Amino acid sequence: MSHAITARLVGLACATLTLAATATPATAAAPEVANVQQALDALARTSGVVGTIGQVYVDGKRVGQGSAGSRLLDGKGGRIPVGSRYRIGSQTKLLTGTVALQLVKEGKLGLEDKLSDLLPEVASQDIVERADEITVRQLIRHTSGIPNWFTPDLVDIYDFTTYYPPIDLVKKSRNQPRTGEPGEKFSYSNTNYTLLGLIIEKVTGHSLASEFARRLFVPLGMSRTYLAVKPPRGIEGPHGHGYSTDDQGQVHDMDRLNASYGNGSGGVISTSRDISAFYRAFGQGKLLPPALQKLLTDPPENAPSQPPLCGGEPQLRVIAGGTSSFTSVTFSSPDGRIQFATSTTTNTQDLAAIGRAINHAAEAVLCPGK
Repeated sequence: MSHAITARLVGLACATLTLAATATPATAAAPEVANVQQALDALARTSGVVGTIGQVYVDGKRVGQGSAGSRLLDGKGGRIPVGSRYRIGSQTKLLTGTVALQLVKEGKLGLEDKLSDLLPEVASQDIVERADEITVRQLIRHTSGIPNWFTPDLVDIYDFTTYYPPIDLVKKSRNQPRTGEPGEKFSYSNTNYTLLGLIIEKVTGHSLASEFARRLFVPLGMSRTYLAVKPPRGIEGPHGHGYSTDDQGQVHDMDRLNASYGNGSGGVISTSRDISAFYRAFGQGKLLPPALQKLLTDPPENAPSQPPLCGGEPQLRVIAGGTSSFTSVTFSSPDGRIQFATSTTTNTQDLAAIGRAINHAAEAVLCPGK
């Protein structure tokens, strides 16, 4: 993958939410689930896939799992342990948004609070243009107009060692053109969620990592999940490696991906089991009241969408994050009953083909016979 394409995607900037119209009643019979291993074997045969793992949960019980391909490039290292940790990428944004909206529910934060009031330095130091007009709601909805700090000209994805504080990443976006008026339209930007992470820390007086742990990881039993914030911390335990090719044709093992680039926009490392627990609780309404939850699940009018899987049955939310070296996708029913959590490590420029192959695997597992 060229450096330009890689840079647009690193920072886990490709989260997508596809929404269902209605939820399946909790009393409905358990859905039929096909062989996960067979589906992942087919996925692993896709050009550019190094390895892939996935688990399916229904009503909190694991009903299928698999691992295919290899842990390292060129078939080396054996298969990825199916329960190993992986980067969830921009799925982190849903966690960050959930914590921010919990603070709204508690009256510690307001949806119409201005960025300049919450983080005065971004206005006084001219770090974010029009900070006095931008609201928490707009940050959550990607309608702030703040440009993305992660662009090919601003970030070296092969810098694995330098620590960049979140505010320094926000500064990188300052001289980029705005994407719209505050509140005007949807425009995906990692900067929105980098700022939300800083707001959470300012309001609570605690690190984002500790708020994730206190509000989500510990209560939901996500015991193998954490937020990596500084290099060289990466994925702990055996796991899959993804690769990226620079403009000179050199292949880089991206296992040491700079943890600075994640934070509230994409830094969480989890497992299929743990992230399924989050989506189960989220879908069951255990984390947010409906009105606030809709700010995360109902996309703005001009936000991109994709055709529903399985012809719309079962109805699924598709949440993804990734870079040139990995794609992590969780397929979850809106009622929280079903999750198919996957991680695919790659060595390719054609991420669209990887995405299609992952969707095909999900359809094979979750909608057999369709």
